[in-house]
Amino acid sequence: MNIKLNQTLAALLMVIGATQAAAQVEVSQAWVRATVAQQKATGAFFQLKAKTDARLVEVRSSAAGVVEVHEMAMDGSVMKMRAVPSLALPAGQTVELKPGGYHVMLMDLKAPIKAGDSVPLTLVFEAADKKRETVDVKAEARQLGAPAPAMHH
Repeated sequence: MNIKLNQTLAALLMVIGATQAAAQVEVSQAWVRATVAQQKATGAFFQLKAKTDARLVEVRSSAAGVVEVHEMAMDGSVMKMRAVPSLALPAGQTVELKPGGYHVMLMDLKAPIKAGDSVPLTLVFEAADKKRETVDVKAEARQLGAPAPAMHH
């Protein structure tokens, strides 16, 4: 009976370990730019740090009809914005989504976003082994030029 109990305990610990190991990407400093009347799109910004090589492959939000990961890059002397299918997250490196760089576009907004609002975001990550992880985040809406939010997870 002791052997059976030890096997059961070992199996349970493996499940617990697998659950804890599932949180492979840390999301911090999430915020969304507040909108003005009639504005139908805005940006979401945050920092990502993956324990192992991964990719951000999708973002969803109930606040918007369309959500895309975008990059801003120079094309000659013109700054252009375009959607990207995924964003690489090298192991151990912080990847910052920020104004003027990679960011998330929330388009076809369902309602105005006021400073102080909490905007739900669902981030979908894919590891090198193709396993997917979903992380739900609440991003605080703030006005352009407002101080950065306090760091929290």
